[in-house]
Amino acid sequence: EPIDVFPMLRPFAIGLCIMFFPTVVLGTINSILSPVVQGTAKMLEAETLDMNRYREQKDKLEYEAMVRNPETAYLVSNEEFDKQLEELGWSPSDMVTMAGMYIDRGMYNMKKSIRDFFREILELLFQAAALVIDTVRTFFLVVLAILGPIAFALSVWDGFQSTLTQWICRYIQVYLWLPVSDMFSTILAKIQVLMLQSDIERMQADPNFSLDSSDGVYIVFLCIGIIGYFTIPTVAGWIIQAGGMGGYGRNVNQMAGRAGSMAGSVAGAAAGNVVGRAGKLLK
Repeated sequence: EPIDVFPMLRPFAIGLCIMFFPTVVLGTINSILSPVVQGTAKMLEAETLDMNRYREQKDKLEYEAMVRNPETAYLVSNEEFDKQLEELGWSPSDMVTMAGMYIDRGMYNMKKSIRDFFREILELLFQAAALVIDTVRTFFLVVLAILGPIAFALSVWDGFQSTLTQWICRYIQVYLWLPVSDMFSTILAKIQVLMLQSDIERMQADPNFSLDSSDGVYIVFLCIGIIGYFTIPTVAGWIIQAGGMGGYGRNVNQMAGRAGSMAGSVAGAAAGNVVGRAGKLLK
């Protein structure tokens, strides 16, 4: 029978990997996957810079639009508010108008404060979700790196050969959490940039455009992003999966191959016997 050399060399190869585990195993995997992490990080950085720039432009246009409108200028500008107060007299009607201005300004500031509060809370949760994913990823990678030599050592025996592929698969899956997270953040930042561009175009075309609806969409969008961050491990698991039955599957394949060769030999012998007898009868 032909000698299968691979099972004989497998323990020695695994032993070398265990001896030089940080450089041979971890170093190779990290060097292969590192360009993916760096590329997605650059994409996220570029989109984040664009998002911050458009957000500043939107806030500036919103402030200028409210200042241009005489009915809302005193709500955002202290100078305009003081100017309108100085123009009022001390008659009862002026006092009522002055009280109404104070109430309107207070209601506007309270509404803006509540809106900014919820937006900041959601933005904090949004950033916290990304930080949780990154922290858990680092913890898992450290644990896998520490227990990796044990998994490699156990894979020498036939019953545990799948441990090697499962460890490599799990390490790559966890390592890809960061690039998948960066890609998700890049997509979210790109959508926010498109939303900001749309709001800026509407504000430039229509001075009376209201931003209340866009702020509500932005808050809902943050909620979707927070939920989406916790689906990153599932998405990373779709990228690479380990399968196979280890030594058992290889033994089954070998037995199937032997059975096939035996069946072929029997069929060939039977065919040769039939041909030989037919030749004798023809003679």
